[in-house]
Amino acid sequence: MPFAFPLAPIILAGGAGTRLWPLSREQYPKQLIDLLGDDTLLQATVRRAQALTAIRAATDPIVVCGADQRFATAAQMRECGIDASFIVEPMRRNTAPALTLAAAMLAAQSEDAILVAMPADHAIVDLHAFARSLAIATNHAQRGAVVALGVPPARPDTAFGYMRVGASVGDGAFAIDRFVEKPTAEFALEYVESGAYWWNCGIFVVLATVWLDMLQALQPRMYDACMAAVESGTREGVFFHPDGERFAKAPSDSIDFAVMEHLAGDEALAPTVAVPLDAGWSDLGSWDAVWEALDKDADGNVSKGRVFFEGAKSSFAHAQGRLVACVGVTNVVVVETDDAVLVADRAHVQDVKALVERIKAQAAPEADHHRKVQRPWGYYDSLDHGERFQVKRIVIDPGCRLSLQRHHHRAEHWIVVRGTALVTRATEQFLVSENESTFIPVGVIHRVENPGKFQLEIIEVQSGAYLGEDDIVRFDDSYGRA
Repeated sequence: MPFAFPLAPIILAGGAGTRLWPLSREQYPKQLIDLLGDDTLLQATVRRAQALTAIRAATDPIVVCGADQRFATAAQMRECGIDASFIVEPMRRNTAPALTLAAAMLAAQSEDAILVAMPADHAIVDLHAFARSLAIATNHAQRGAVVALGVPPARPDTAFGYMRVGASVGDGAFAIDRFVEKPTAEFALEYVESGAYWWNCGIFVVLATVWLDMLQALQPRMYDACMAAVESGTREGVFFHPDGERFAKAPSDSIDFAVMEHLAGDEALAPTVAVPLDAGWSDLGSWDAVWEALDKDADGNVSKGRVFFEGAKSSFAHAQGRLVACVGVTNVVVVETDDAVLVADRAHVQDVKALVERIKAQAAPEADHHRKVQRPWGYYDSLDHGERFQVKRIVIDPGCRLSLQRHHHRAEHWIVVRGTALVTRATEQFLVSENESTFIPVGVIHRVENPGKFQLEIIEVQSGAYLGEDDIVRFDDSYGRA
């Protein structure tokens, strides 16, 4: 059959990754972190998507991400020189609505394509094996099938969903008889021993029109909400913003629950096909999975950063800044960041998610963001704080600027330690060079920008009765923030 449709890589990058706390946070989740190498998980996923051009013509990747992560997501694509477009979810609604937004956007452009939906936070070792599986999957998708890649299980595991495969449909692919959500340990063992079940790795291949037709039939509320959200959406540079009010009406559901479980074993709407993926896949869903994916020393230990092991075995330690020393421990996970330290037994790393929920319940900031907070213009790092004062290190990228703003409760002292700052203060505008400073009184409209070719670094000392990030009124913003 001739290749009638291009491939459209859809990168689902809206997850939170709470089991990888404290590195993964609500505002900076695991797909944005370089857990396994120089690339972040998002960058590695998009590079895999680029390899699809070896199979057939492919569009630029479409990345579906959250509003809080859109600038960091786009910045990571620029870092690796990848052209991508971005759909910004107004709120999390799980993977089925996310994929539907991408399909609806392609339909609005009067284009059909084979969607290759991939989570942004997984790892795949063998890219050639991955490409071979996708080549088979796209052939079946072009004929109207909904294809799921399945991983032959290496062990019973209760952290994954499963699919039961049936009769062969050619090319090494099989019909899918049923989908099973995360089973008990007893059932997981039974599934693996039967040889008839594969792990569901969350990679799906389907024509955009087929997906929309199925969703309209099976989940009409979700279909209507997503189509209306795209129709009323707005564009901001590379970002497409679906209408939030309309998108909020979409039920929150996964691709598996919303569609696949209804289709498996019933081809009235579309056949479901499983293609094996034997490529060193991992969902990196816990610190134990990260430990398994990385090279180990002679004692089975894995380290990143300034780490020393002495008499330790089968342990994982990640040091973001300080020295971490592990002595005489076995099967332990230690993760150190600027503002939090996790110590866990490897057998209990799935419980980190419940721990994060407890931290959120106390409204502790460590659940949501790091001490170092990414912004579209660069980042800031909160160095110290106390009653009525806070000290930040602010780094502004070349050509970037903060919003024109004012604060009702705090004054700010700025000391330039590297570069030259262009400062707007009320009606005046002036330059502040290295080793110079300026003062912004409470209530005065102000802005700082970097007119240079290198990063601008400022030490900011805030003082006042209230120092929260919500004490800000923006009058103009280059990044479309309210």
